[in-house]
Amino acid sequence: MLRYRADVRTLGVLLTYAATVVTMWQLDPTGVWAVLGVALTCVLSWLCAVIAHNTVHCPLFLKRWQNRLFQVWVTCSYGFPISEYVPGHNLSHHRYTQEREDVMRTTKVRFGWNLLNGLFFFFAVAPGVTIGNYRYKALMKEKLPQWNQQLTIEILSTWGIKLVCFALDWRKALLFVLIPHLFAVWGITSVNYVQHDGCDMHHPVNHSRNFVGRLFNWVTLNNGYHGMHHIQPSLHWSLLPAAHAEKVKPTIHPNLDQPSLGVYLFKTFIYPGKRVTFDGKPVIIEGEGPDHDWVKTTESAPRDQLGAAAV
Repeated sequence: MLRYRADVRTLGVLLTYAATVVTMWQLDPTGVWAVLGVALTCVLSWLCAVIAHNTVHCPLFLKRWQNRLFQVWVTCSYGFPISEYVPGHNLSHHRYTQEREDVMRTTKVRFGWNLLNGLFFFFAVAPGVTIGNYRYKALMKEKLPQWNQQLTIEILSTWGIKLVCFALDWRKALLFVLIPHLFAVWGITSVNYVQHDGCDMHHPVNHSRNFVGRLFNWVTLNNGYHGMHHIQPSLHWSLLPAAHAEKVKPTIHPNLDQPSLGVYLFKTFIYPGKRVTFDGKPVIIEGEGPDHDWVKTTESAPRDQLGAAAV
């Protein structure tokens, strides 16, 4: 049934998220326990966002109907339609990394205090991503109706569940459903900033920053090996460490293989908190302007980049 046995861990994360939400809903903790419950649910929802990213690049199951159903499950766990990864992520960001066609390029934020760049990156790229989503959905409604249908099902499913939860108990729905989902979409988008800002988009391997800590990658399904993911987006997450060691590590600048995400975040956003390139130079943003149209270039997009409805 599963294409890769390692995805038992993927299913485990999704089940853990569901069990946590149900438990929090039933226990309805207050005070510090409520804060801890929300924090745990936020982290698990973010991990579901990672799974959404992995799934749209490399489907889990052998049969199309299984993958289409699975995408709905992941959508309801992450909180947003995972088919929307296709336009903004697969077809814009992956094809045109850090160029004007990349709606998620890090040059859209230019605060003097780098912490603000990290915090507000999501809000800087969200308008372009949203516009691209609507335009691409309209295009696919004519070009590939089953893709548009899949996206529509995902939209109705995730927002329908949210509405039901709010109808049952608005406070619990806010704490254990909506806030974690908002954190997940903010977090999975914001990680793009630390993965690419200050990198060399024209270099074969120095275009991405990796976080190679063993525990971090076990928990996040190897989300830290971002450079290899860009080189071969459809490669299953379980194969990324070996591929990274073979194809990336021998020639990458050592500063782009970070051993700890936490330490990197502290140095980048707190102290010294400077926005620098991977080799220590100040980041200089030149020629930044409005997004270039990338939607018109997607007519010949390979089907393996379009998710379960097209594979």
